[in-house]
Amino acid sequence: MNINIDKRTAKTALIGILTAQALAFSFLESMIPPIPELPPGAKPGFSNIITMFAAESISLPCALGITAAKALFAFITRGFSAAAMSFCGGMLSTITMYFLLRSKKSPFGFSGIGIICACAHNLGQLIAAAFLMGTAATFGYAPVMLVFAVITGLVTGSIFKILLPVLKKQKRFFLK
Repeated sequence: MNINIDKRTAKTALIGILTAQALAFSFLESMIPPIPELPPGAKPGFSNIITMFAAESISLPCALGITAAKALFAFITRGFSAAAMSFCGGMLSTITMYFLLRSKKSPFGFSGIGIICACAHNLGQLIAAAFLMGTAATFGYAPVMLVFAVITGLVTGSIFKILLPVLKKQKRFFLK
């Protein structure tokens, strides 16, 4: 059966699938128990693999839309504070990753970009936390979050590199 689907419809379907994948990763991350040595709410950021793909191969608005959907998911499942931190960290990280991934002369590679974006995400979260709590004392978490960002960014970037062929194949399925 040969079905002709217009390109906008196919792109919308792809973005829907990517958003669902990002939300599935977010859900799975929420099942990881808290690690006592880390700041409250620290997560590995596996859903950012999907955001990285969207930023790298589709568009900035698409990647930002997936980030906004993840923040809405955080609001529904964990409340306003989690959503605010997800939104602020995610937007800063997504914009950073878009420019790094689109740079023709980026010396960082996927792991380096993952680390930089994890740091940007944590910075956005710290800014949101400072506004929510009304104090800059939240920046005291920065050193611990920096170490965690290096580890999670390295892992996320490495997984992204491994999954990139599969994600590109998925994209080709929708956008022939």
